[in-house]
Amino acid sequence: MLSVQFIRENLDRVKRDLLLRGASAPVDRIVALDEERRALLQQVEALRAERNAASKAIGAAKESADREARIAAMREVGDRLGGLEARLKAVDTELQAKLYEVPNIVDPAVPPGPDDGSNVEVERDESNKRHFDFQPRPHWELGEILGGIDLERGARMSGSRFYVLAGQVGRLYRSLIQWCLNEHVEAGFSERYLPYMVSEASLFASGHLPKFRDNLYFDGEEDYFFIPTAEAPFVNLYRDEILPPGSLPMRLVAHTPCFRREKMSAGRDVRGIKRGHQFEKVEMFVYCEPDQSAAELQALVERAKSLPAKLGIPYRVLHLCSGDIDFKATRGFDVEMWSPGVNEWLEVSSASNCLDFQARRANIRYRPTADGPTRHPHMLNASGLGMVRALISVMENYQEADGSITVPEVLRPYMATDRIHPPEKR
Repeated sequence: MLSVQFIRENLDRVKRDLLLRGASAPVDRIVALDEERRALLQQVEALRAERNAASKAIGAAKESADREARIAAMREVGDRLGGLEARLKAVDTELQAKLYEVPNIVDPAVPPGPDDGSNVEVERDESNKRHFDFQPRPHWELGEILGGIDLERGARMSGSRFYVLAGQVGRLYRSLIQWCLNEHVEAGFSERYLPYMVSEASLFASGHLPKFRDNLYFDGEEDYFFIPTAEAPFVNLYRDEILPPGSLPMRLVAHTPCFRREKMSAGRDVRGIKRGHQFEKVEMFVYCEPDQSAAELQALVERAKSLPAKLGIPYRVLHLCSGDIDFKATRGFDVEMWSPGVNEWLEVSSASNCLDFQARRANIRYRPTADGPTRHPHMLNASGLGMVRALISVMENYQEADGSITVPEVLRPYMATDRIHPPEKR
């Protein structure tokens, strides 16, 4: 979160950034609460000092009448103090709740714009773009031909936006996951197996609450929320801890399922498996010192775009505009892969620099030196990749006229074959 001091000292910038985002937050109320809190603290501290002095005077009083008068006066001070302390607690509680509603600042390099239509393409590589001598099929048709995507049974057992992957298509999906993980581990990322459910406090720390509550799945009886992304448990990996000198940068990776209600996408992408309540990602996450985060963001984008390049699939990179960057992020980039069957670019990675926004919420600090003061690290995240959309793109780019799929060269060691055939041609 943004600190109260930062909001107070940079109020014009915070308000400007809210306008750039097309967002609202109670910053004037936060400033007013902060002023009230500081005034209350002064009064509370003064009354505590008065009470302590009165207590000593009572002990020193020799006359009974004098002692009784001082006790009565101290009771009055205690009553006033109790009322002020109760008000201070209420102000602190409201102030904390209001701070959770304020998004991160916007990096000056972010292009202005109200929504994703204002995102700026900064790179495109179509050197691998394939020119078909037949009409490329969308992935749901390929899945039906191959017996590898069963939308009907997925919907029957769970509802719309669920599906079953089967046979060699399921193996292709698993191969993509394993390949992505290995790519990142071999590049120096440390793998983690993470919980798929976290507490409400963890989601407040990561910044997914309170804003995105309606899009989260949760257990109504216990304090368990299904993770919307591995970013949430990664933020909380060191919550309330102080990282020792030499810990940073820390580059982590995990494969997890993700669960989102998709309320905001109702009616969109209803065909196929592009958008679902349950999906999987390989997620990269970085803890670093503040002066490293700009370079770490660029490195995450480079890693994300290297994967479609190695798969031999066209990709492009978008610089996200102010109205499309994440609530928690100060700057972000999307990497998209071309999918000829659906004739569109599919987002497979979103890379974000969150500065110390999440570290403050999670109370994570580090020591640059053994005897130095603590600081909040910067945190960054990027998909590497979103696996379902990567599967769609691989299937559609590598399809043949008969519905078979040529396996990309980098995945053949995992598949033990170079072609996925329709059942009748195996």
